[in-house]
Amino acid sequence: MSGRRRREFITLIGGAAAWPLAAHAQQVAMPVIGFVNSQSPDGYADRLRAFRQGLKEAGYVEGENVAIEYRWAEAQLDRLPALAAGLVRRQVAVIAALGNANVALAAKAATTSTPIVFLVGDDPVRLGLVASLARPGGNMTGINLFFADEIAAKRLNLLRELLPIAGRVAALINPHAMGLRLHVRKASNSREIDEAFATFAGERPDALFIAGDTLFNSRRVQLVHLASHYRLPSVYASRAYPEIGGLMSYGTNVSEAYRQAGLYTGRTLKGAKPAELPVLQPTKFELVINLQTARMLGLEVPPTLLARADEVIE
Repeated sequence: MSGRRRREFITLIGGAAAWPLAAHAQQVAMPVIGFVNSQSPDGYADRLRAFRQGLKEAGYVEGENVAIEYRWAEAQLDRLPALAAGLVRRQVAVIAALGNANVALAAKAATTSTPIVFLVGDDPVRLGLVASLARPGGNMTGINLFFADEIAAKRLNLLRELLPIAGRVAALINPHAMGLRLHVRKASNSREIDEAFATFAGERPDALFIAGDTLFNSRRVQLVHLASHYRLPSVYASRAYPEIGGLMSYGTNVSEAYRQAGLYTGRTLKGAKPAELPVLQPTKFELVINLQTARMLGLEVPPTLLARADEVIE
């Protein structure tokens, strides 16, 4: 073999040896999103799909040009600080702290430098997450679902319009009173939900108010089943309930909020600064009525209420 050919051969071998290193460098360079939630993945398929859709709109597809590390607290809120801190140690590019204020606050406590996109149902300024909605400042921004007292009051008003003779309403939280006699019960896990409904059965309220809550959403099949079993006309916080047989909901489209969170997460990966991304708030609230469930409960929905509904499920 001539000297020139020997040099070419050595160069070729050297290049081939470098291929695995180049591939490894490419793999390492793929950005990683840290996803943390207070619940379990059960019941979150639609919301995760919406989150990934938002990422896709920003130019990122999981497994192709971005990786996602999922951390679920399984309803054990005391685990959230360790889960968030673990993502910071993992050196993720951005943390998607989605679900409620507890998740966002745990992420905030874990880092002041890693970008954080949150999704909360309370005022993020009051919670201390951002300086203002328009100019968040710091390393956090996100979506505010606005599960405020006035929205809860609106749900009660709708319930009263549907059931004008209702005098007693059972609730799983302490909602803004509307001149109704409220029987409030708290539930923080599946067993307590069962116990609350057993109590409602004994008290025989005229209707049931279910608060907007990540736990309740993950247990929505259980809630709708129990409401049907005990024949309790119920109002919920999102359309996910009437879609599976719940009577009525009024609130924001939560899947849309997860899509927006995915879009914001993607924009952050591209270099947008959370401090300069305004906190998004819903501009539309939707009323969804399941007419089939109303008939099963022997209820006649007023035509004026049907006319205002964004969707009527037959």
